[in-house]
Amino acid sequence: MKIQSTIFAAVLGFSLIFASATNAQERGNDSPRVSPNASVSQTIGTTVVTVTYGRPAVRDREVFGELVPYDEVWRTGANESTVITFSENVEIEGEVLSAGTYSLYTLPGLDEWSVIFNSKLSWGTQYDPSMDVLRVSVQPHGGEFMEQMMIYFDDVSEESGQMIIHWDEIRVPIHIEVEN
Repeated sequence: MKIQSTIFAAVLGFSLIFASATNAQERGNDSPRVSPNASVSQTIGTTVVTVTYGRPAVRDREVFGELVPYDEVWRTGANESTVITFSENVEIEGEVLSAGTYSLYTLPGLDEWSVIFNSKLSWGTQYDPSMDVLRVSVQPHGGEFMEQMMIYFDDVSEESGQMIIHWDEIRVPIHIEVEN
């Protein structure tokens, strides 16, 4: 039984990675973009987390509060909606989220951000609040200047990790816990 579970997990993981690669290909890589596409994948325990997104640049603009208004839903990147895939169930900031693929949106604020996992997957940015699966609140932090937005992982262990959204001088950590 344990071997079957391991084989199933491996097949599921490869399927999700392939699905993420397919999503990345559908992001319009036919010509160069001002905000290039990016993808990051991190294994936490045995759970694979993959994020595909567009990387906007500051380019001497006022980002948060201007280009990205406070208290308005943001696609959390450029071009198409950001997509995040979890190979197994996880807890985001202590809230359960089922394995699957979601659009990732945020609602930036001065002192608090809402991170939104939405089940509507479509080309472009077509946010539909009725399709929200989970919303959690997180605290933004100051950070070193980052010209192009980047999503990366930090403090990864067998049980948890931090997904960081970092752009301009703002870092937004999102705590992810996995089952072992």
